[in-house]
Amino acid sequence: MAVTDLAGRIAVVTGGGTGMGRELVRQLAAAGCHVAACDLNAEELARTAELATGGSSGVRITTHDCDVTDADAVAAFAAEVAASHDTDHINLLFNNAGVGGGGSFVIDDQRAAWDTTFAVCWNGVLNCARAFMDMLVRSDAGAMVNTSSINGFWATVGPGAPHTSYCAAKFAVKGFTEALMQDLEIHAPHVSAHVVMPGHIGTSIALNSFSVHGVDVPLIRKNMAARGVDLDAFSDEDVEALVRDRNTRFRDDAPTSAAQAAEIILSDVLVGRWRILVGDDAYRIDERVRADPESAYTPEFFEVFRDEGHLQAFPPR
Repeated sequence: MAVTDLAGRIAVVTGGGTGMGRELVRQLAAAGCHVAACDLNAEELARTAELATGGSSGVRITTHDCDVTDADAVAAFAAEVAASHDTDHINLLFNNAGVGGGGSFVIDDQRAAWDTTFAVCWNGVLNCARAFMDMLVRSDAGAMVNTSSINGFWATVGPGAPHTSYCAAKFAVKGFTEALMQDLEIHAPHVSAHVVMPGHIGTSIALNSFSVHGVDVPLIRKNMAARGVDLDAFSDEDVEALVRDRNTRFRDDAPTSAAQAAEIILSDVLVGRWRILVGDDAYRIDERVRADPESAYTPEFFEVFRDEGHLQAFPPR
């Protein structure tokens, strides 16, 4: 039995402080679903709970501080959910927490950022899947919803911009979820697995990555120079401001809002769709990668999307 309704169900949402996580919490609560949300930003998470309870009645919203990269912390989070919701089961697990950064695997001074990004985007999914699996299996109907990305099937943000950690993690999330489907069909057929692959969504992931990793000004200067942009006249503070402005525009100028993305995700889960593309850009990129995978990493391939009006937040070569 799949999850076909939300009223009276219990959901767990990671990365619930901002973006798609916040909207998932808000829309789940509006549909009558009880929600346990975690994040490392307590202030933003409290705001999420305020927004969710303001539009709902009779639902329980709990907030939890949890670093999803820490398996012990995630186990403690699962125990908190059981206690605070007085339950031995949950119905929905949204593994949504994510962060960008660590573009190059080759450059040594990016290794810390590389490891942090991979740990959040992949280990966070694995840790939560393990910690909450028994609670999903105890439900009468359950669903694990793992957020991958278009970068889970297209490992680039354009020529001249290495993006290895995030892409590697999102490929892992996609592969794990697809493999899990058969595992669940054999051992827990009442639990479904879904992989979400958003395109450019209006979230704070770029800004949050800025907060987590800081700004590697020399690397930014080097990368921009490779694209023919000379930042020698800019101070380090000016470069940081440029990055902050670009990351803000990534959130505010996206073709698909976080609210629209959450609505698509929830709708697709309820009708049983396991492969959830979010945004017209995601559908277009998926179509072209499948049609011509050998050309998927050429400058010309990327420019087609830009000419169509997609991926405008990503710099051209």
